[in-house]
Amino acid sequence: MTRELTEITVVGGDETGLIARITSLLFERSINIEDLDQAVRKGVFRMTARVDTSEMDTARDELRGALADLGRELDVDIQVRFPSDREARRIALLVTRETHAPEAMLEAEATGELAADGDAEIPVVIGNRGDLRSLAERYGKPFYDVGDGNGTTDEDRLLDLLAEYDIDVIALARYMRILSPSVVFRYEGRIINVHPSLLPAFPGAEAYRQAKDSGVRIAGVTAHYVTTDLDQGPVITQRAFDVPAGASVSDIKRRGQPLEAEVLLEAVRLHLADAIAVHRGTVHLHENAGVDTQLGLSAQAREANPKVPVDGEPLAEAGRTVIDTD
Repeated sequence: MTRELTEITVVGGDETGLIARITSLLFERSINIEDLDQAVRKGVFRMTARVDTSEMDTARDELRGALADLGRELDVDIQVRFPSDREARRIALLVTRETHAPEAMLEAEATGELAADGDAEIPVVIGNRGDLRSLAERYGKPFYDVGDGNGTTDEDRLLDLLAEYDIDVIALARYMRILSPSVVFRYEGRIINVHPSLLPAFPGAEAYRQAKDSGVRIAGVTAHYVTTDLDQGPVITQRAFDVPAGASVSDIKRRGQPLEAEVLLEAVRLHLADAIAVHRGTVHLHENAGVDTQLGLSAQAREANPKVPVDGEPLAEAGRTVIDTD
């Protein structure tokens, strides 16, 4: 019989016996646990279980209800995602002040280019400041400012909005605030961020300034899945650009910002198409993904990659002429 892998996520306080209570409930309903992962960050417990529900002896609604009741009893949040729930089609756009990345996402939705099949939407824009309200309204989107006036996010309000709009994917479109484990754990593997460097180089704030101060000749941008470790989540797409001698931080930023929008949009499209998967912390493109994508360099840049010299391969045998100077 074909397995039906269902994802169950548990987030809350770390309590003794919590895992045993949940696994016992699943066992009683003939649900087999295929994989289980747990972690605790800053006092927040997270457990992700992938279970086979193909032979469970209960209805889906009953399982959801039983887990919800147990969650209330244990004071934890339990979410269930069956295979038919997994198509990520509703995207929350999280923003701060910069317009280039969120505008590219909104424009792609408006032109039907957000997903390969055109079946995706951005139902809400959420900011930790109110600066981009007019941008959201220009595209007919409700905008919510969940900041305190200084950029600090009210994460309880954020989580309420994500639940209210039934969000599948969160796109951090230059959202300048670190999400706590309380948010990340609930949407693990479904939060995509764009960062203005070729990660793992220059994580954290002021990445373009870090690039200038380090004197790099090539800089770049990265779209990646978000984890609780800052700017260390699995890399999805990257782009590189050259840094001219004497370039200012503003010059570097002007070269990078269009590519930020490009990699974020590409990463979201790949996720929506179920074309990528994370294995042991690395993103892999499915062999039969059926998508035309540029994960890194352009075709022209790849053609320019050097081929020789290589250890153990004489230049003459590699197709190069060796000049004899004797």
